[in-house]
Amino acid sequence: MFFKKTLTIPFLTTLTLTASGASAANAPIELVGSTTVYPYAAISADTFVENHDFAYPEVAPVGSTEGISSFCTETGSADIALSSRKIKATELATCATNGVTKIIEVKIGYDGLVFANSRDNPRFDFTPADWFLALAAEVPSSEGLIANTAETWQQVNTSLPDIKIRTILPAPHFGTREVFDKKMMLQGCKDSGAFALMMSANDGDAAAASQDCLTLRTGPFVTEEQGSMHDVVPVVASSDTAIAVTSLGLFESNARDLRASRINGVIPSNETIANGAYPVSRPMFMYVKQGNIGIKPGLKEYVQTVVSDELSGPEGFLTNFGLVPDPDLAATQQRVAQEEVMRLSN
Repeated sequence: MFFKKTLTIPFLTTLTLTASGASAANAPIELVGSTTVYPYAAISADTFVENHDFAYPEVAPVGSTEGISSFCTETGSADIALSSRKIKATELATCATNGVTKIIEVKIGYDGLVFANSRDNPRFDFTPADWFLALAAEVPSSEGLIANTAETWQQVNTSLPDIKIRTILPAPHFGTREVFDKKMMLQGCKDSGAFALMMSANDGDAAAASQDCLTLRTGPFVTEEQGSMHDVVPVVASSDTAIAVTSLGLFESNARDLRASRINGVIPSNETIANGAYPVSRPMFMYVKQGNIGIKPGLKEYVQTVVSDELSGPEGFLTNFGLVPDPDLAATQQRVAQEEVMRLSN
């Protein structure tokens, strides 16, 4: 049984600590990627060095897309990519081109996107169409597509509060944003009828129509956060209007100050994410260079620590920080034990 303790995680800097008793000759495991997966990777590192004689891993939170890009650069780069989305076929192709051909996909659990506002303000009950109609550059009307002029949420949907539209989104290079774009903006585009109009405007080109769905309006309605969403918590907590898109883990650690919106009538929680009732959830991954196992001291042992029952299981320590356990965790544990690699075509 692993020893467990509470750990406060810094969100903006690379975590590099020296473990007592670790050999100075041991090169540290290098992890890079998702700011959402970062806390789980860092907490796991603490347990890892308490139970093994290896150097403390280095964990750099730079976003899923940038992390995977770094991971795929060359065989000698990062050992593990952290991602809050599944790796793309184009990224796997880049990995293969650069000689990174043996990759173990490790699903550590699930997370939900939370649409959080100040606890002093009313709870919203949103649909994807509400967010599309609030933030898209063009929206449908009886006359076709027109420039978006909505100023308040009530103008978008009469059942919503008469509050100015002010949202904070992760920047496009974060995995959280990609999930938001797909499950809220693109879905909302389809639900509102805008997608059909955009298909017509683009001569049936679905890719072009999808890109139009993701084109945001300018002005004070959207702020794109380039750094950690942790930085926006005090802004949202003290605002009469701001709503931020963040992770369940970050929300739960600030639940005294924030209120979670319903999406399609469902509140985000471990239970509603695990059973699929909450519509805006996503798996979280670590991608591991199989070729570095046996070369980088402790690499396999670290990954096995992350996916252990003690950390990632239903009663695991990481659930205290917002991780939603994967029902197929046993299969992941076996995949890691056997060092089973992905097919290059995703």
